[in-house]
Amino acid sequence: MSAFVDAITGARVPVIAEVKLRDAAGTDLLGGRSVAEVVRAYREAGAACVSVVTGRWFGGNAELLREVASLIDVPLLQKDFITSQAQLRQARQLGASAVLLTAALLPAATLPRVVDRALALGLTPFVEVTGAGELPADASACVIAVNNKDIKDRERGSADLGRGLGLLPAVLATGTPCAVSASGIDTPETGARLVDAGFAALLVGTGLLRASSPRAWFDRFAHARTAA
Repeated sequence: MSAFVDAITGARVPVIAEVKLRDAAGTDLLGGRSVAEVVRAYREAGAACVSVVTGRWFGGNAELLREVASLIDVPLLQKDFITSQAQLRQARQLGASAVLLTAALLPAATLPRVVDRALALGLTPFVEVTGAGELPADASACVIAVNNKDIKDRERGSADLGRGLGLLPAVLATGTPCAVSASGIDTPETGARLVDAGFAALLVGTGLLRASSPRAWFDRFAHARTAA
């Protein structure tokens, strides 16, 4: 198990809280807050892991990862379109513990090689899929995340949570130690239902960034699971 997987699967609230400057439509998500204020709110909420979106689509860059790494001492996921050894090395240098690998962007023969290179650098591969055909045969060293939105339209459409639930048995069959439901999780109660259905963790960005209080979001999630 990696530090990233251990942190999120052992958390009271298994939510990877995301730092993202803009949503897919280009709308500002910070609402006048600084990155430091957002990170402090996540820290106070008890976030076990933080995702940092460095992709230009969402207003990010590599320096955002460096900034977040200087503000919080939890495992960090870099979310970007990572395909090369140079990008993997930079992620490690900037403070990432895990890296997003989008299966749809990597040929089936290439993904295992990129996974191995990430592991060799001490990075947890966070493999994002949208369908069974993108799943690696052996994901025992990887997080597998089902993206509930369609990356082909830059995640501008609505989320399909049912797709992830339908795919969950195939995800678990890969041997992954951590199956994640990612994107489009709008309320803590929705998130609790996904975890109760078998996902080990959630990745929540816009929902948390638009919440009045990440701590309250986490508390509602915990209450929903206790009440179930």
